[in-house]
Amino acid sequence: MNRHLRRVVVVTAALTAGLAMTACQNGSANNGSANTGSSQHKSSSKKSGTSKTSKHSNSSASAQNAAGSSQRGVSGTVTGGTVSYLAPGKYTVHMAGKTDQAFFVADDTAVYGAGAICGSPRSEARPSCTLDQLETATKKAAVTADVTLKNGVATVVRERHDVENGTGTTGVNGTWFGNVGYLAPGKFTVSDMKGVEQAFFVSDSTRVYGAGTICGTPRSEETPQCTLTQLESAAKKGVSAKVEIRNGVATTVTEDR
Repeated sequence: MNRHLRRVVVVTAALTAGLAMTACQNGSANNGSANTGSSQHKSSSKKSGTSKTSKHSNSSASAQNAAGSSQRGVSGTVTGGTVSYLAPGKYTVHMAGKTDQAFFVADDTAVYGAGAICGSPRSEARPSCTLDQLETATKKAAVTADVTLKNGVATVVRERHDVENGTGTTGVNGTWFGNVGYLAPGKFTVSDMKGVEQAFFVSDSTRVYGAGTICGTPRSEETPQCTLTQLESAAKKGVSAKVEIRNGVATTVTEDR
């Protein structure tokens, strides 16, 4: 009996020890799995955070580079250049013998016309034009203008009168007698007996006096003042007159009797 009891005790102890070892091993395995999952989660989170930070930094860098490029744009004034349309909001100004300079316009760009963009070539005043009018005019043909730039953006586009462009009348002063002919809106010629022609412009301050052809009646001794429209109509047919010119612009046009 004693031997039998000893064997039972030994077998029971062995079974108990085996069960305890199995439980310990299972616990270690579970802890390892939990640690591995935590590590993977941290790694994934870290990688995700790094990716977002890098993308945000790249966007900021691109914006800063664009701003820097704008700040380094061309500044200065181009005088007497020809402005041409390039793309919506973008133009070029050309000067003979030089590389074309591209520039942009903005909502606060001031545009002044002298007949091509807007306004009248007859007027010495330059009215304010819209950006749409600038675009329309430069799509048709290049417009001679003075362009003031700041950081690559035009602050002012000021169209020049033909008389400012050196078209053969700048600086002309004197008095001419002869036949006045129409050349273009606001522009005329006066030719003497020898057939020598002198081109000139008129402005809102040009005074025109008629003696029957431009306006008025040929029988009257008075010389009434006429309009520039009446001068244009008469000059298209031809009218004899005395023309006083200062800096290429007629100060007075007096019809001969």
